[in-house]
Amino acid sequence: MTAPWSRSGWRAKTALQMPEYPDSDALSRAESRLASYPPLVFAGEVRSLRNRLAEVARGEAFLLQGGDCAESFAEFGADNIRDTFRVLLQMAVVLTFAAKKPVVKVGRMAGQFAKPRSADTETVEGVELPSYRGDIINDIAFTAESRIPDPERMLQAYLQSAASLNLLRAYAQGGYADLQRVASWNLGFAKGSPGAERYMRLAEQISASLDFVEACGVNSGTSQKMRGVDFYTSHEALLLPYEEALTRVDAASGDVVAGSGHMIWIGDRTRQPDGAHVEYCRGVANPIGLKCGPTISEDDLLRLIDILNPKNLPGKLTLIARFGAGKVEAHLPRLIKAVEREGKTVVWSCDPMHGNTIKAESGYKTRPFDKVLTEVKEFFDIHEAYGTYGGGVHFEMTGQDVTECLGGMHKLQSADLSDRYHTACDPRLNASQALELAFLLAEELERLAPASRSEAI
Repeated sequence: MTAPWSRSGWRAKTALQMPEYPDSDALSRAESRLASYPPLVFAGEVRSLRNRLAEVARGEAFLLQGGDCAESFAEFGADNIRDTFRVLLQMAVVLTFAAKKPVVKVGRMAGQFAKPRSADTETVEGVELPSYRGDIINDIAFTAESRIPDPERMLQAYLQSAASLNLLRAYAQGGYADLQRVASWNLGFAKGSPGAERYMRLAEQISASLDFVEACGVNSGTSQKMRGVDFYTSHEALLLPYEEALTRVDAASGDVVAGSGHMIWIGDRTRQPDGAHVEYCRGVANPIGLKCGPTISEDDLLRLIDILNPKNLPGKLTLIARFGAGKVEAHLPRLIKAVEREGKTVVWSCDPMHGNTIKAESGYKTRPFDKVLTEVKEFFDIHEAYGTYGGGVHFEMTGQDVTECLGGMHKLQSADLSDRYHTACDPRLNASQALELAFLLAEELERLAPASRSEAI
C-alpha cells in the first residue's frame, strides 16, 4: 500500500543536497511568508502542459526545454529574459519545420535558482568555504559570510520568478512571438562560417512555407496560433522548503500543485526512491522530469516510475537521459528495454550537457560543442534502432553572447573562454551555438520525420 502523502512528508525522509540554515526561526518566518504569497503558476496551466507532454509521449509533438543553468539575482533584467525567450522560439521554429510536429516550449526559467554540487566545500588559494548552491541559498562571492545559507533569499527568488513569468506571459501572448516575426531572425550567427549556406537554405525553406500559409489567408491578424505561443517554465525541485511553501490545492479539481513552476524535475543526485525529493514530487499534479545518469539501474528506474506516475498517465513523467558522448549505447538501451517491457508511458528527452563537462586548459569549466552534438545524435539513433520515440531535448543555454562552451561554427577555443564567461555555475551554449545546434538537430529530425510540412505549420 502507498503511504499517504502530505506536502511536508518529505521532512521525514533523507534530503540530500540541502543547505543547513543556521537560524531555524528565520527559516520558519521565510517559509510562512512564502506560504501566504500567490502561486507562481496555476492548475489549469499545469494541466495544459501535461496534455501537451502527453502528445509528446504519443509521438505527436516534440519537447524543447532550455534555459539558464542557474538564474542570477545580479544578471536579472528584461533584456536577458527577452533574449533567451527569443532564441528558444527561434529554435522551436527550426525544429517544428524539421520534425513536422508541434514543439512544446519549456524554459529553464523563473525558478531555476538552486544547484546541486559534487562537494559540500570548495577551495580557492588554500581557503576552504562552503560551496555556492545558487542565489536562492547563498551568494557566489567567495567569502565566509556570503556562503552562509540565508532563507530570505527564497523571498527574493520568488519575486524575481514572478516578474520573469509576468514578462514571459506578455511576450508569449502579446504579439512578440508572432510566427512571422520569429522566423525572420538574423542569421548573422552563421556569417562567414563553413555551414552558413546550409543554414540559409533551411531558413529560406521556412520563410517560403510561411509565405504560402500567409497567401492561403492564415496570418498573424486572423490566427491566434500564428500570433502567440504557449510557453511554460521549469526548474529542478531541489530546495524543498521553497517547494513546500508554494504548494497549493486547486479548488476546482482538488489537485495538489507545485505552485513554483509548471514542470519540476528531480536531479540525478537526488533521485533516491526513498529520498525526500522523490517523496515530495510523487504527490503533486505537475509534470515531473527525472534525470537518468549512468548509475541508474533498471530496477530503480522502474521503481521510480511506479512511485512518480502510479497511474501511468501520458505526459506525467519525462525521463531526461544524461550520460555523456560515447556512453549512451552502454546505458540508454537497457533503460528503453525495461520501460518497454513493463509497458510504461514516458517522454524520452536528451540532456547532452551534464555528461560532457570538462575542465579546459585555461582552467574554466566548459563543454565541447561537438560532444554535445554527438550525444544528441547517439540518443536519436538508439531510439530509432529500438523503434521508440526520442521526444525531446534539454539544454543549458542563454540568449547572451557568452563564451562558455568550446567549439561551434565560430570555433571557440580554450583561450576565448575568459572573454565573456558569465555563468553562475555551469557553462551554457550561447545564442549562436544554440541556434546552430537547432539547425543540426533539425537535420536529424528531418531524416526521421515522414509527415508533411504543411501539417506542422
